[in-house]
Amino acid sequence: MTQRLGVDTGGTFTDFVWLGTNGRYQIHKQLSTPHDPSEAILSGMEAMAVPETAVVVHGSTVATNALLERKGARTALITTRGFADVLAIGRQNRPDIYALVPQKPPPLVPTAWRLEVSERVTASGEVLHPLNLDELPAIWQILQTEQIESVAVCLLFSFLQPQHEQQIQEFLQEQAGDGLFISLSSDILPEYREYERTATTVINAYVAPLMTRYLRRLAAGVQPRRLSVMQSNGGIISAEMAGTEAARTVLSGPAGGVVGARFVAEQAGFPEIITFDMGGTSTDVALCPGRLPTTASGEIAGLPLRLPIIDIHTVGAGGGSIASVDAGGALQVGPESAGAFPGPACYGRSPSSQATTTDANLVLGRLDADHFLGGSMRLDETAAREALSGLAQEMKVADAETAAWGVIQVANANMERAIRRISVERGYDPRRFTLMPFGGAGPLHACEMAENLQIPRVLVPPVPGVLSALGMLVAAPTKDYSQTLMRTVQAWSAADEAWLVQEAAPIAARAIAEMGEEGHHEAALTLSYRLDMRYKGQSHELTIPWAAGDHAVSELFHAAHEQRYGYRLPDDELLEVVTLRVTAVAPVDPSEIQQESLGESDASAAIVGEKPVWFKERPYSTTLYNREQLRPGHQFSGPAIVFQYDTTIVIPPGWETAVDQFHNLILTSAT
Repeated sequence: MTQRLGVDTGGTFTDFVWLGTNGRYQIHKQLSTPHDPSEAILSGMEAMAVPETAVVVHGSTVATNALLERKGARTALITTRGFADVLAIGRQNRPDIYALVPQKPPPLVPTAWRLEVSERVTASGEVLHPLNLDELPAIWQILQTEQIESVAVCLLFSFLQPQHEQQIQEFLQEQAGDGLFISLSSDILPEYREYERTATTVINAYVAPLMTRYLRRLAAGVQPRRLSVMQSNGGIISAEMAGTEAARTVLSGPAGGVVGARFVAEQAGFPEIITFDMGGTSTDVALCPGRLPTTASGEIAGLPLRLPIIDIHTVGAGGGSIASVDAGGALQVGPESAGAFPGPACYGRSPSSQATTTDANLVLGRLDADHFLGGSMRLDETAAREALSGLAQEMKVADAETAAWGVIQVANANMERAIRRISVERGYDPRRFTLMPFGGAGPLHACEMAENLQIPRVLVPPVPGVLSALGMLVAAPTKDYSQTLMRTVQAWSAADEAWLVQEAAPIAARAIAEMGEEGHHEAALTLSYRLDMRYKGQSHELTIPWAAGDHAVSELFHAAHEQRYGYRLPDDELLEVVTLRVTAVAPVDPSEIQQESLGESDASAAIVGEKPVWFKERPYSTTLYNREQLRPGHQFSGPAIVFQYDTTIVIPPGWETAVDQFHNLILTSAT
């Protein structure tokens, strides 16, 4: 089995997971280096002495940060004459319906760099006006004058007829060689919806130069080890492909967490989970109803990203989220974060640091100054208390503990709303699921979150603080493809089946060829097919698996529509097959996770002390445990705190804990 190192670059820490030959995890956390993430990665690899035969799988934030900070490449857009303002017009969405002066994020490409060419393809794919090649030299001159690094080419209906986009690419490559990055919409997103296709292609062009340079530098640093990159869809691709199609990596870190959580939960026998990833700057939640939740309609930094991604909802609530009092006197937590530097006040890096969620947990006794990161980093409790005392004065409350309790309640409320959004608002009952907390701060808040949402069970994996990096270890090489079809059907028949087989053949051939270029043989690949469908006249689709047999696909769509929206139209209602999606997956060697037989229930050997910890607005005498000393079969009751290298687990009064054969902690409410 090829050994892998999983590396996840976060806002505060860079996480490493290595599965040793003994089947036990080896983990490491290194402070991130935001100016160049590769520095922390290479330092961590050196500290772990990773062998040269390993494969490094990386979850990157380079593309994400470039979009959030608007620090991407100088990018131009070439589009059909008359459509240069599609990127600026966008949609008539109103995310802030009560804002008196709503602010719309500016396009990634300014007006002067949105260029037009004379050409026209019809909605049926026929060439109405050929591309005017004589206009291209003037466009090239503008690109040179403006020192453009990257170009997005998105022509009207090019998903049906890509010839004109390819001609533009050929011309620019002749002029610039490898000195210009070019992204074609017919390659990145061959689907209809002009704004989303344009925006997604522009996002790719905007981040591709940065991602390519970063990955080349990192690949050179990790040599002779092979470098792969996590995608937003939960699969991995080569570093070279990740540079070319960088838009596919903007949510790679959070996607790794969901993949890792599902892997651990399935082993433990809990296929239906809600993942709760609380890090330093944000919290990511996802609902997995026995499968990875994927969607083709995402958003990043206020921009649509219409590529396959794991359906993750993010809120600005993390361990480093800053607590403050607003103009109306109300306490708020986040979305501003103290970041990796200076970090929370308890990190002791700045005398003027503001109070954060981490400081509140420390003041309440939920974190311990001597047990943070396995004792390798001591927290400054005095600094945390001073920051919370200042906040208490602003809140007009008695002391730092009262202010800290308020901070925890507000932070929990923010995260609870996120979970309700992906569960209750979509027709799922959270009481059917198991809550899976991870990230450095997730296990600190999980039990109270589960209580408030009536989730009956919490599953804490062996390495929750680095679970996103674990996801890199178990992710399979994956590529997604799509093609808009636009066909009306009534009841799915043999004729529809034959038509779809014909349409799918060239897409499948491309998938096999591109996966072959990455070293994956056709015989080992698994190709899956899905259809975006809707009732005729609707404007949005549901994604349905392609099932063989008369009426099979239409019946699946009717059932999915009823589950999502609460009703279905008659079976003879006209349906539209909008888009065909093909996913190619190569096999991955399963990680051999060590198991142990269940032993005695007495966990007293793991006790390392006792101290007062705040629960339910007052301190309780709480037993402290060392997780390394907990063994399968051990059981104990809350209130308890469990210390481990990568996180701290808070178990309130009324909760029971059991250690399973995989060293997971299964927490259940006794009420």
